[in-house]
Amino acid sequence: MSFDKLRKQSKLGSLTDRLVKEVEKMNSSSGGADERFWKAELDKTGVGSAVIRFLPAPDGEELPWVKVYSHAFQGPGGWYIENSLTTTGGKDPVSDYNRQLWNSGNDADKDTVRKQKRKLSYYSNVYVVRDPLHPENEGRVFLFKYGKKIFDKVLEAMQPEFDDETPINPFDFWQGANFKLKIVKKDGFWNYDKSEFDKVAPLLDDDDALEALWSKQYSLSAITAPDQFKSYEDLERRLKTVLGQKPVQAPRLDEEVASEELPPRPEEQVAATVASASSDEDDALSYFQRLADS
Repeated sequence: MSFDKLRKQSKLGSLTDRLVKEVEKMNSSSGGADERFWKAELDKTGVGSAVIRFLPAPDGEELPWVKVYSHAFQGPGGWYIENSLTTTGGKDPVSDYNRQLWNSGNDADKDTVRKQKRKLSYYSNVYVVRDPLHPENEGRVFLFKYGKKIFDKVLEAMQPEFDDETPINPFDFWQGANFKLKIVKKDGFWNYDKSEFDKVAPLLDDDDALEALWSKQYSLSAITAPDQFKSYEDLERRLKTVLGQKPVQAPRLDEEVASEELPPRPEEQVAATVASASSDEDDALSYFQRLADS
C-alpha cells in the first residue's frame, strides 16, 4: 500500500472499519462455537424437534459419515478430554491403561474403566429442512455430530428388520428421506427414540440446486486427519497429569482393541460421567470382558 493510499483511507475511515472487522472475525473464531456444526436444541418445555436430511459423501470421499472415538473424564489432576488414537487404528494411552486396570481383577478398577471408557461419535453432512428455534439455519448445509442411537436408526433404514419394510439409503439426494429428529428428556438424558425417517422423496426437485448443495459440503476425512489427534506421548503425559500418577509402563495392546464394549451397570445409567452424558453416545467395553474371560 502506498503512502498516498494510506492517507486517503485514513481520511475516509475505511482503514478503521477494516481493522474493526478483522478484530470481530478474530473474536468470533476464538473460543466460539464452530459455525460449521448444527445442533438441535430443546425448547422451554424440554422438548426438541427438527427435520434434517443426511447428505451423500462429499466429492472425493467414499462414505457419508466418519466415526471418532474420544475420552472425557475427570481425575485428581483435572479433566481429560481428547480424541482417541484408536479412531485410526493406533494405540492409545487410555486404552492401554484401561486394559491394565481391567486385568487387575479389582472391582474398583473395573468401575474406573467404565468411567474412562471410549465415547463413540459419528459425523455427517446434513441439510437443515426445518429448525423451529433457529429458522435462519433452514436451507443450509452443516456438519452434524451424533451418537450411536441415531446411527442405529440410519442402519435400520438401510437394513430394516421386517420383510414388509423397504430399505432406503438415507444419504441419497433422490431416493433418501428426511429425518424427523424428536428429542425428549428421559432420566435426565436426551432421548431420541421417537425420531424417525419420513417417506422417500427427493430433497429438491432441481438437480442444479442439489449439485450446488453437494459442493457446499464439508470434508469428513478432515475430521479424522492426523492433525486432529495428539501424539501418543503427548496424550500419555496428559493422562498422567489428570490421574496424578507417576509414569507407569503401558502394556502392549493386541489387534482386538478395536472393540471396547461392555454393557454399563444399571446404576451407571443414572450416575454417568460427562464421557457418557447421553445414552445416545454410550460405547461399551466388551473388549475388556473378553480379556477377563480368557
